[in-house]
Amino acid sequence: MTTQQSQPKRGIVKQVVSGDSVILRGASNPALEKQINFSGIQAPKLARRIGTATADQSESKDEPWAWEAREFLRKKLIGEEVYFISQIPPNSTREYGVIYFGKDFNTAENITNSLISEGLVTVKKEGVKQTEELQRLIELENVAKQAGKGKWGKDNPSEHVRDIKWSIENEQMSSFVKKHNYKPIKAIIEHIRDGSTVRAFLLPEFYHVTVMITGIRCPGFKLDSTGKPDPTVKVPFAEEARSYVEFRLLQKDVEIILESVNNNNFIGTVIHPKGNIAEFLLREGLAHCVDWSMSFLKSGGEKLRAAEQHAKENRLRIWKDWQAHQPKVTGKERDYNAVVTEVVNGDAIMVKLPNGDHKKVFLSSIRAPKEGSNRTEEDKNVAKTKVFRPLYDIPYMFEAREYLRRELIGKKVHVLVDYIQEARESYPEKICATVTVGGKNVAEGLVAKGLASVVKYRADDDQRSSRHHDLLEAETKAIKSQVGIHSKKKAAPLRVTEIDATRAKQDFSLQRAHHIDAIVEFVTSGSRLRLYIPKQNTLCTFLLGGINCPRAARPAIGTQPATEAEPFGEEAYKFTKERCLQREVTIQVTNCSTTGKTASLIGWLWSENVNLSVALVKLGYATVHRTGEKSQFAMQLKEAEDFAKTQKLGVWKNYVEEKEEVKIEDEKVTDELNDTYEEVIVTEITPEGNFFVQRIAEGPKAEALNAKFRQEFQANPPLPGSFTPKRGEICAAKFSMDDEWYRVKVEKIQEGKAQVHYIDYGNRENLALTRLASLPSSYSMEKPFATEYCLPFVTLPKDEEFASAALKYFKEDAAASKLFLNIVYRNQGSPPAASLHFEKNPQTDIIKNLIAEGVLLVENTKSRRNNKVLAAYKEAQEAAKKKHLNIWEYGDITEDDAKEFGLGN
Repeated sequence: MTTQQSQPKRGIVKQVVSGDSVILRGASNPALEKQINFSGIQAPKLARRIGTATADQSESKDEPWAWEAREFLRKKLIGEEVYFISQIPPNSTREYGVIYFGKDFNTAENITNSLISEGLVTVKKEGVKQTEELQRLIELENVAKQAGKGKWGKDNPSEHVRDIKWSIENEQMSSFVKKHNYKPIKAIIEHIRDGSTVRAFLLPEFYHVTVMITGIRCPGFKLDSTGKPDPTVKVPFAEEARSYVEFRLLQKDVEIILESVNNNNFIGTVIHPKGNIAEFLLREGLAHCVDWSMSFLKSGGEKLRAAEQHAKENRLRIWKDWQAHQPKVTGKERDYNAVVTEVVNGDAIMVKLPNGDHKKVFLSSIRAPKEGSNRTEEDKNVAKTKVFRPLYDIPYMFEAREYLRRELIGKKVHVLVDYIQEARESYPEKICATVTVGGKNVAEGLVAKGLASVVKYRADDDQRSSRHHDLLEAETKAIKSQVGIHSKKKAAPLRVTEIDATRAKQDFSLQRAHHIDAIVEFVTSGSRLRLYIPKQNTLCTFLLGGINCPRAARPAIGTQPATEAEPFGEEAYKFTKERCLQREVTIQVTNCSTTGKTASLIGWLWSENVNLSVALVKLGYATVHRTGEKSQFAMQLKEAEDFAKTQKLGVWKNYVEEKEEVKIEDEKVTDELNDTYEEVIVTEITPEGNFFVQRIAEGPKAEALNAKFRQEFQANPPLPGSFTPKRGEICAAKFSMDDEWYRVKVEKIQEGKAQVHYIDYGNRENLALTRLASLPSSYSMEKPFATEYCLPFVTLPKDEEFASAALKYFKEDAAASKLFLNIVYRNQGSPPAASLHFEKNPQTDIIKNLIAEGVLLVENTKSRRNNKVLAAYKEAQEAAKKKHLNIWEYGDITEDDAKEFGLGN
């Protein structure tokens, strides 16, 4: 029998199997494929991987020049249209033939001849019928031998054998990725497993790797029990996706960027000369985006999203039944600017629209720490012994809230609604949006700091952030940096404490401080707020001083019924909330109110340098309280109230000015004193009514001195018990309320304790000797910064209740951040007598005001010294007597008949 030979046909080279075999695809019908083995020649055999069509399951190596033969054909023929003449030898299952490369068959290149001429194959001679064609091939081979071409050259054959690395150990794969550091690697695609998974040789080291294409997934094949595609199960578009990639990548020169590792596979981007194959697959509707692997991309994620969106909108292939889920809002309701008024939690905010309406907006596609699944057993145990506060006790919940608060509160933001999550079960409808401030996506900032995680979606779920890819990139960086919720270290809760009644009474450092920075956490009414004090890590209830503010409405709580708002109570509440909620404010504590175990600090609050008490009074949302009339802000409060009355604002809307008769009385004191007024702050008031002051000019010097020796103690801590104090000695003591070191004078030592006097502040305390330490002479020689004075011409009432009330009122009035001290007279053997004033004016004398309120007694003295001051005090006392105020309620207690009340002189 003779070999049957066909007429020349056309085909396209799909794959080069070896140096003497190719797979052709029909030129007119690509679905038809056939393998053509080259007639009359034999190429060196390529290496085989273990488990690939061999019975012994052993790996083999290349025969010398096998790779060069295959590469000769691949570079010349892959993807090219050729002519072939098919030859089917008798009793053979293989098809042999000759391949011709060229546009015209008559002038086309005979590839068999070219292989022989390059010395890459051997002519078959044994067992072959001698023909003229065989003799011609032998002559070509002899010419190649004489020329030393290819395998006939003088090169060492071992130099033409590849060192193939068929696999990389799992533990080495990650380091292999890091080694290449996102740099493109030249490669040849050897096999297409499915549209999104390929096998390739990485050049020039010949690593054989499986690569899952980053960011996408194509429809895959259903595998049978042997792990091969099951031909009986047709997965829509799986074969089309694979063919699409085969046509463009198989045995083509490409570049691969390795980006990560998944199980035994690499994750990487495959770039062919026309671009990223992933983008083409998405655009054709043959793949969908995969969030988890897209997060490994350094750039280009937005192009993949755009390509997928194009396929969706055109209903291509896998998206033929896709339905768009657009927000239910359009126009200005979908894209608008607003001002942030509150941060609800780490992924939700309240915004104020231009029309004044408020709206709750959730940040798209993120989850911030919140109460629920994040609550640990430790948290539950803590809740049994103390109040559990999620914002502070759940790790990173406060940090997430704080990030948004600092970035957004009071600022104008741009809101783009991405999707609306429909109401379900007990959860209401949620408006989810991308919120930007100054072009910065705040959700991305949260994720980058590890303060929120990104929601992962199904491929067909497009209800996600318009910047979802950016969020994924930020999360990947946060995970690599191990920040926030991704940290391997166990996060410690904030564990804030409450300023209760006990602490408020003992911690005079709050009232001593001129200004304290705080954050408003909650607003109860126009004058009642909840504050967080970062420096002390404490919470407190704070009442605005100097004013009476109407109450807002209160809902029913437990057994307490709901209460209606007082007139203008709601307006005052809204004003304070909008002005202060979650803002950084400054407070000055002047007093404390305690009920049982609870406490409320009283004082002044500034928001953006505006005194809130004054602002409320000016709007008519509050009136001036008695304590305000005697405060350092009395003038501001009076002017504000007069303005509100004149404009008939708020509570003064129906105000009618009363015409009062002006009584002209002879003033006994008219001339101002010629003495010098000094600016001071009262730091301590003794049970006897004496008081200590610091001169404001010397305040910074005192703080600097304390800070300096504290630093020395921190660097070289005193050894407890090593110091033996002596009476009258100046040393250092650790104050019991704040554990800070201060200068003290030892007044008494008894039973292992020392009574000390804090010479820079005036207070006294009994301390264990272990809390005292030696003070360097440079600090002990510095004069005390607190000076003691007594009240001029007055005494405390003898009745304990009235004396206690007098001291209470005196402390309230003396709690101002600045007073003016005027020395009235000096006595030998006792502190100087001095008056305190709100302003440089004898009419603002605090002591005279207390006498006028009937809480202090004027001494029955005949001294002519400073008769003008004494006269003013006596006049104030007479007025209090006539009005029967406080100690004068039952008449003149200095008279004999007052003895029946136990108040005799």
